[in-house]
Amino acid sequence: MHFVHRTPVADKTIAAIATPPGEGGIAIIRISGSDAIAVAAKVFSGPVSRFKSHTVHFGQTVDDTSQKIDDVLLLVMRAPKSFTGEDTVEIHCHGGRYVSQRVLGAVLKAGAAPAAPGEFSLKAFMNGKIDLAQAEAIQGLIHAKNEYAMRAAQEQLEGVLSHKIRSFQQELTKTYAILEAWVDFPEEDLEFAPFGEVIKELMGIRDTMAKLYATFHQGRMIQEGVQLSLVGSPNVGKSSLMNALLGHERAIVSPIAGTTRDLVEDDLRLSGLHLRLIDTAGIRETSECIEEEGIKRTKKAIDRSDLILFVLDATQEAHDAALIEVMPRDRCIAVWNKMDLIRNRPELPLPFTHIVEVSATTGMGLPTLLETIDSIIWGQQVSAEKDEVMLTCYRHKESLAAAIQAIDKVIQGLQTGISAEFVTFDMREALVELGTIIGTDIGEDVLTSIFSQFCIGK
Repeated sequence: MHFVHRTPVADKTIAAIATPPGEGGIAIIRISGSDAIAVAAKVFSGPVSRFKSHTVHFGQTVDDTSQKIDDVLLLVMRAPKSFTGEDTVEIHCHGGRYVSQRVLGAVLKAGAAPAAPGEFSLKAFMNGKIDLAQAEAIQGLIHAKNEYAMRAAQEQLEGVLSHKIRSFQQELTKTYAILEAWVDFPEEDLEFAPFGEVIKELMGIRDTMAKLYATFHQGRMIQEGVQLSLVGSPNVGKSSLMNALLGHERAIVSPIAGTTRDLVEDDLRLSGLHLRLIDTAGIRETSECIEEEGIKRTKKAIDRSDLILFVLDATQEAHDAALIEVMPRDRCIAVWNKMDLIRNRPELPLPFTHIVEVSATTGMGLPTLLETIDSIIWGQQVSAEKDEVMLTCYRHKESLAAAIQAIDKVIQGLQTGISAEFVTFDMREALVELGTIIGTDIGEDVLTSIFSQFCIGK
């Protein structure tokens, strides 16, 4: 296997502010490259070239006229024991846009080039400090919205996913070698492995890969959050229920039908997960153009929601049968609202597995509703399984799916007696697809797409 990548400029030394923009206690300017020590020596008051690796020094930064900019701490990390694998210097100055930009400006004048988005991580990848899946985990860690997303990113950064992918590669490479031997020595009658055993081992690897692939649905929800939409006819109490779930007044509540004209969104935390709660416009026939547009957006929200709270008014005898019919059964909770105003639930039969009774006004039934949401999100998995390796990246999911499809072709080809020469092509394809996950056999366009999404300074 080989690396195909965007070739960086030889001996390029880059610099950028590695902390978020704005005012703060500290700002960090990061410098990396073969000239990082020399560049830092031009802007720092101390003898940087004599500093030992992984030491911290107090001094002043100066501009090209030797005028003091700020009192700073300077950290030296010499190659290869740095994040990028190159000589790296960090300057910790006082926070604030002006001060940090002055220090960065002095560093750039001293010979460093401005870093592109993700270029520090790209250097780390190119120098073999991390693989591609680990590089993407850095981005996942930065954008983690909950404990599970943070944990998943940390495990990926530690190489848990990469180890699993490499184990697939190693097992498939053994079979690939056998298939190549059958191609190279077709008339030698050599028994490299029992034919049936080869198929059995391939099916076992394929099933293990499929189990990892199946984790993407939950992995995506962990990483990106769960979109939960409140849907129903006008005046059933969707906005009141949203406010009750959030614990504060977010949506406007009014007895006038059609008050909610657009999607109202807010964040909710549940069992460590991030939920994007969306209050939608009530669905009904209308000739009013603004309300009609709101209803169109509601229908789009239904299509892209991970979970739907289908809210019904328990005090009403008539309900929209057509709306009940179009609600997706597999990701819908029927919620009888306003139960504080009646004694018993209406006898209307509903075609949903999950039906909950609540009162958005009094809070009755809300704990049960939250428990139901949590159970549907996690499905039938027990809590311990939340700690297993999960796919959280769409790119990884697509590559793994392509690898599984290629293995299916190999198995089918062996079972139907297709020449080993043809099935080796499919086996190679499976190995290439796995390689794209961790950075082997990766194209320049993929690398550019991935690292361009990183923030500058990372």
